[in-house]
Amino acid sequence: MGDSASGALSGETFNYKIVRQFAVMTVVWGIVGMAVGVLLAAQLIWPALNFDVPWLTYGRLRPLHTNAVIFAFGGSALFATSYYVVQRTCQARLFSAPLAAFTFWGWQAVIVAAAITLPMGYTSSKEYAELEWPIDILITLVWVAYAVVFFGTIVKRRTRHIYVANWFFGAYILTIALLHIVNNLEWPATMWKSYSAYAGVQDAMVQWWYGHNAVGFFLTTSFLGMMYYFVPKQAERPIYSYRLSIVHFWALSFTYMWAGPHHLQYTALPDWAQSLGMVFSLILLAPSWGGMLNGIMTLSGAWHKLRTDPILKFLVVALSFYGMSTFEGSMMSIKTVNSLSHYTDWTIGHVHSGALGWVAMITIGSLYYLFPRLFGQKQMYSTRMIELHFWIATLGVVLYIAAMWIAGVMQGLMWRAVEPDGTLTYTFVESVKATYPFYVVRLLGGVCFLGGMLLMAWNFVMTARGRRPFDAPVPAPAPVSVAARPQLA
Repeated sequence: MGDSASGALSGETFNYKIVRQFAVMTVVWGIVGMAVGVLLAAQLIWPALNFDVPWLTYGRLRPLHTNAVIFAFGGSALFATSYYVVQRTCQARLFSAPLAAFTFWGWQAVIVAAAITLPMGYTSSKEYAELEWPIDILITLVWVAYAVVFFGTIVKRRTRHIYVANWFFGAYILTIALLHIVNNLEWPATMWKSYSAYAGVQDAMVQWWYGHNAVGFFLTTSFLGMMYYFVPKQAERPIYSYRLSIVHFWALSFTYMWAGPHHLQYTALPDWAQSLGMVFSLILLAPSWGGMLNGIMTLSGAWHKLRTDPILKFLVVALSFYGMSTFEGSMMSIKTVNSLSHYTDWTIGHVHSGALGWVAMITIGSLYYLFPRLFGQKQMYSTRMIELHFWIATLGVVLYIAAMWIAGVMQGLMWRAVEPDGTLTYTFVESVKATYPFYVVRLLGGVCFLGGMLLMAWNFVMTARGRRPFDAPVPAPAPVSVAARPQLA
């Protein structure tokens, strides 16, 4: 199934080349980003692992890790799946192949530039927006091209209906454009140094309006677009409630935009703004769980497939982590809970239950669905290896987040413990020492997840090379066909 291959019910020729390129780089950047994460986890146990080399220090590698897993791994996955889904559901070839190619090479240039500048210490120091102004401009150009390709394909669609997955992808593209431009308004001082256009608490508010919505739209709404296509396809069932999916879309898109202030509880931000962020974070639980249940209930009548289909296991467990992470996030926004959790490793556990449990697992499941189709194979080289990957990855996530939950609650309790005379019961160093064993467990969890990614890469290489599958064949999902419901292509 090459660039000129026929792949649609209508016989329309699709552009699979760009999807293949992004799919391959998703795996590559996933391994790179998670390997850096494992090194950072090891440095927290053995600080000497920075080898006294400035560009290997924790402070420089940490933003490289977050940018690599969010924008390199997650971003490449979103480009790949959105380009695939919009073509299949619109029954139309991607708008402008040259622009699509520019998005691939431009995005890879952004990632390479980040991998060079961040370890060198060039940073704007803004969370999830550390890249300096020349790279920000390139990101803007790539993103505009992405929007033109995506929405241009929808305009030229051969189907009347716009499937809901495209609504989620479209919302994420538009919102990230707005967030990126507003948050990165800055004054260049030199080629690699700039200063924010905002100051003080205004800068903090704009930053976390951006920061939380990067989570809300780059890491949630977008991957829900992935879920709304690949879960029904792999389960061979229509989405449980199409009406609920539309309610889910509008409720989530409106509510997420207001939740950012919950990152600034007990700061100089006005109290009313802190409370507003908390309220909207609690409201956010309703659409989040509505979408999660919509995805899981799609398996109604097909639960038995979970016994034998490891790809479906990835997708369903991802939805479970999505439900858990959104519940946890809403609870952590409550001021009394936040007073315990903030600045502790509980936050790190929460972030990774979403990043690994939801984002990475839904991505991995979707890639396992995509890869054989992109390389003209009937199935992956090894289904057993997918099964092994699932259990290793799940074990890794559980070890990671459980260790960070326990460490975080312990830290919060130790930091607020006081003696009858008002002095602190524990010094900060004592809390660091008590946390040490949990950092070891966290490292083990990260190694498990990275090991699973390496298994995935090997399976993909063997599949792309056309090696004959060595275990029992798994029937390819048949097209969904249920009257009176929007159809997937």
